[in-house]
Amino acid sequence: MRFGVALLDAYLEFLAVRSRPNTVVAVAYDLKVFFTAVGKSPRRVVAGDVLAFVTAQYAGGPARRLQVAGDGGGVSARTVRRRLSSVSGLFAFLQARGDVAGNPVPRGLPTRRERQRPRQGVPLVRTPRTLPRILEPGQVDALLGALRTWRDRAMAEAMVLGGLRRCEVLGLRLTDLQVPARRVFIAEGKGGHQRQIPVSGRFFASLAAYLDGERPPDAGTDRVFVVLKGPRRGRPLSPAGLDQILDSARARAGLTQATCHQLRHTCLTRLREAGMALEAVQAQAGHASIESTRIYLHLADDWLASQYRRAAEAIDAQLLPGKPSPIGSSVLSIVDGDRP
Repeated sequence: MRFGVALLDAYLEFLAVRSRPNTVVAVAYDLKVFFTAVGKSPRRVVAGDVLAFVTAQYAGGPARRLQVAGDGGGVSARTVRRRLSSVSGLFAFLQARGDVAGNPVPRGLPTRRERQRPRQGVPLVRTPRTLPRILEPGQVDALLGALRTWRDRAMAEAMVLGGLRRCEVLGLRLTDLQVPARRVFIAEGKGGHQRQIPVSGRFFASLAAYLDGERPPDAGTDRVFVVLKGPRRGRPLSPAGLDQILDSARARAGLTQATCHQLRHTCLTRLREAGMALEAVQAQAGHASIESTRIYLHLADDWLASQYRRAAEAIDAQLLPGKPSPIGSSVLSIVDGDRP
């Protein structure tokens, strides 16, 4: 990846030795969008340019859909925040080398409580915290039934039964499969983290059918999932190829949603609903922080309802007989689906 600008190319070279290729590509694109919009060299960028860049994103549409110069369409607030992070990373690198005096990306905007809490501020881009969508059991069955090969079924089951990310499925190598123990070793997880996780026997049954009857014996790679037909036969399957497989199966199944990430979310949500400890879900998911896993507390509706009911009953039990309850039977009846 090259821009033809010495400072930007130096940063990409530095990033390439410490990050995954996908990260380098994403950062390069973010920088391209930013500098196309700003129209200045890195040494001339100031905080006002960054604030103007953020403001320009809101000029063309609703607050939650931002218009980015060079994109040809609206993008989410999360994408803009990620791009600002990429720009901030560039200037932190240049500042460390002594190429620029400081980082022009503000950490936040000051508030009225600046004097009492000087390090607190309003983020440049506010992003809503939304719950991910998951699939119902019938939708999962329909999707799996619409997949045409054992390879495709094994990849989908790795996500919906094991909670693997798309990149982790495509990154699996033959030596990562621990068939007797029904486990897989994730050597290329997000952020470079490795983990070893169990996966349902259904995945290994589909995997065995694929390896025995579909995978080309002369494949020139040790990647598990490869292209089965065409000029790229035997080469590793690409992310775009996996997305196309799911898109086609989703259309045949008559579904409106069924992405790789939704399959992963579905797995982790069902594990939590079945009583799996939050720390275990974190290990299965490969989350670096437990905060990333807490979202599955909110998705597991039955778990939340049972926790609320237990607490309400404990409060009722502590009250004297005949004394009105602050939570009482009227609230418990609502939890049960009735109305007072």
